[in-house]
Amino acid sequence: MNCPNCRRDIADYSNFCYFCGTRQNVAQAGCATYQKRLMRSAVDSKIAGVCGGIAEYLGVDSTLIRLIWIVAAILPPFPAIIAYLVAWLIVPIAPVPLSAASQPASAGTPSTAQPV
Repeated sequence: MNCPNCRRDIADYSNFCYFCGTRQNVAQAGCATYQKRLMRSAVDSKIAGVCGGIAEYLGVDSTLIRLIWIVAAILPPFPAIIAYLVAWLIVPIAPVPLSAASQPASAGTPSTAQPV
């Protein structure tokens, strides 16, 4: 399969392009072996990316998942806290898209280079 943005060859089951980070529409590609994978989010993470990964997997907003998780963590038996820790250990982290990895850490600070 080719990425429609950068035109590079990527795996048929990829949700994101390895090179430019563009989200791929695998359903239109006609890939019969497409299978969703639950992965911790590398981009949408507050603590470990578990809620962001679940939100990407389910196709909903990560804030909604975080609110549900907080409410479940407050309930007396506390299974949500244990489930979060287990998911943190077991669920693999998603690869960082190239567009997010190439951004400088201090994007708001001016550069020190002098104009020529």
